[in-house]
Amino acid sequence: MSETYKLKWTKNAKDDLLNIVAYIKKDSPSIANDIYQKIREKAHSSNFFPLKGRVVPELQKEGITFYREVVATPWRIIYKVGNDTVYIMAILDSRQNVEELLLQKLLKG
Repeated sequence: MSETYKLKWTKNAKDDLLNIVAYIKKDSPSIANDIYQKIREKAHSSNFFPLKGRVVPELQKEGITFYREVVATPWRIIYKVGNDTVYIMAILDSRQNVEELLLQKLLKG
């Protein structure tokens, strides 16, 4: 029997998702909605087997191993697991400088 974890979105992750959708919506509202659903579904999949997601490579090389990720191409959904809860921490566009974004989002706030 597999345990289902609670899923909590941080304000930072919610803002990331809303900003992605708002940007895409300028050109295509229907595609923006599809992407919103794709990211939400992928994030929710992390609450069934949260340790299945890989450790974030850019952080792992710095010795930080408690952040994991699942990918909804091209977005990387960064999360951490605490007791019975999966915390969605950030949604990053893998086409950008992910290392810089991670430092800004996860280590400073």
